Amino acid sequence: MAAVAAPSVELNVTDAAITEIKKFIAGEEDLPETAGLRVRVVPGGCSGFQYSLNIEEESRTGDFVLDKDGVKMFVDMFSAQYLNGITIDHTSNVMGSGFTFDNPNSTGGCGCGTSFSA
Repeated sequence: MAAVAAPSVELNVTDAAITEIKKFIAGEEDLPETAGLRVRVVPGGCSGFQYSLNIEEESRTGDFVLDKDGVKMFVDMFSAQYLNGITIDHTSNVMGSGFTFDNPNSTGGCGCGTSFSA
């Protein structure tokens, strides 16, 4: 009988994004050691789904918990199917700065860069 691999999720996070996430976490007061960044997909945006990043005090039951250069990242089961293989970056230019998402699972998107369809 073949072993069935447990589902997993892989996020790629650039050094620039890690630096910004660490700044956000450092700016929060009284966060416990269990704190991390929740990366998820929520319904909305102009293409059907949008990305959401939030600092949370701890993971929830059923979350995938990843460690990226000392930053805990939490991904729920629903979001994992859309986020597997994604690259999260942080860019700065004349239009401002922010996180960008390069999602190989996306079948379409729009100009805002924060929503996609799958």
